[in-house]
Amino acid sequence: MENSALVIKLNEILSPLAAKIGNQRHLKAISSGMMFSLRFIVIGSFFLIFANPPINIDRYNPETANYFMQFMAGWKYFAVANYDVITAPYNLTMGIIGLISVFGIAFSLAHEYKFNASMNGMIAVVIFLTVCTPVKDGMISLDFLGTNGLFVAIIIGLLVVEVNRTFEIKNIKLKLPDTVPPMVATFINMLVPLLTNIIIFYGANLIVLSTTNTIFPEAIMQLLTPATNIAGSLGGFLFIVTLGNILWMFGINGSSIIFPIVFTLGIAQTGLNAEQMTNNETMTHLMNLQMFRVSILGGAGGTLGLVLLMMRSRVPEYRTIGKLSLIPGICSINEPVIFGLPIVFNPILAIPFLFTPIVSLLLTYFAQQFGWIGLGFIIDPSFTPFFAQAYLSSMDWRNIIFCFVLILVSIFIYYPFFKIMENNRIKIIDDKLESL
Repeated sequence: MENSALVIKLNEILSPLAAKIGNQRHLKAISSGMMFSLRFIVIGSFFLIFANPPINIDRYNPETANYFMQFMAGWKYFAVANYDVITAPYNLTMGIIGLISVFGIAFSLAHEYKFNASMNGMIAVVIFLTVCTPVKDGMISLDFLGTNGLFVAIIIGLLVVEVNRTFEIKNIKLKLPDTVPPMVATFINMLVPLLTNIIIFYGANLIVLSTTNTIFPEAIMQLLTPATNIAGSLGGFLFIVTLGNILWMFGINGSSIIFPIVFTLGIAQTGLNAEQMTNNETMTHLMNLQMFRVSILGGAGGTLGLVLLMMRSRVPEYRTIGKLSLIPGICSINEPVIFGLPIVFNPILAIPFLFTPIVSLLLTYFAQQFGWIGLGFIIDPSFTPFFAQAYLSSMDWRNIIFCFVLILVSIFIYYPFFKIMENNRIKIIDDKLESL
């Protein structure tokens, strides 16, 4: 009774708060904007994959190689000789992900406000280019159009729309004669918000440049460094992921709440690894998107091991739910388990649900650090089978094997708790049969 009363009390406190956070329009805009950019990243990543075939050419011996290895070596030689041509689509997708994201974020927020979404998106793009592409000696710097500009894109994407919203709320418009067509009036009245945004952000850029000798995006990144270091540290990442899983325990989609933080961080770190890869440098960024994928391996709480246990359960309903949940779980979708078993408000399964991702993330972090698996340097497609994501993110077969090891670990963690729940359920069924 005490546990039940505690769960109910926590639900009463956390559910409204989490629902409010999850429906907060700025967080939704960031999430939607990042998802908008994801399709471009995935397509661009295919070209990066093609440009980096999975073969160590230093160990290749043409005299002893079979036909497959000869094909792989030929592919490698072709990729090296034509690297710039092959990776051009990647550089013009992942390389400008900040530019794409600022449009998506501004578009999404403007859509929430029921404004002209496309116009707000384009104004944000113009402002982003104005402050993030300094011109020197007739050359435009592209350093902040990619992953380095993601956080700046978030700030500009949100603030530009808010500036435009001020004009709407205050009804600040030019008074035009009634004879002016509505389309022309709309066009003219969008000029003032555009000019205002340019004055505000480009003016801020010039002020920052004159006082700190750094441009606006560099200054923003320096200010955000402490926060990103916390989220980008192992402890900070574990805290954020665990918080999301706690919310899941109360039936709240915690993944959607933490998504803007961990996904943006993961993309930025993966992009930095990709830059190191293209420059033939050792990849060093451990908190890449691969860590986010592991945090939801099989879905929030790492429940794929639980699903496998359910498929062999002595309880028929558990077996049914397990079989229905297998394919979605392979693609990291586990709502059937969370709400069907359920895990929500389940004090027995709460412990493995919270600790399985922690153990998996710790193992992944140290496996990357010690070189047992490859680091993620490619943005892989979401909701694809975990083994495909493991390979596509790193082009390393060891990562696939490692994911199966993590699933085996999750089975061991969930096993004693699932057995307790299963035995309790069997006892209830037996008691009902005896009463009949």
